[in-house]
Amino acid sequence: MKLTINGEVIDTLSAATVMELLEELKIAPGRVAVEVNLKVVRKAEYVTYPLNDGDTVEIVNFVGGGGWRWL
Repeated sequence: MKLTINGEVIDTLSAATVMELLEELKIAPGRVAVEVNLKVVRKAEYVTYPLNDGDTVEIVNFVGGGGWRWL
């Protein structure tokens, strides 16, 4: 599957859901926010939220001081 993740096209992923993507990228889901095709995905939906070929995904990490950092 081909996904654009934080602006980088990656085409060797096999993840079918947001949670599987985070696991494949070795990213702990606890302190990140995920957006798929400009829609923010709630943490409760990570396990079931489907990913499709060509999706654009943004993953940001919360950092101390109230800011966000792109991974």
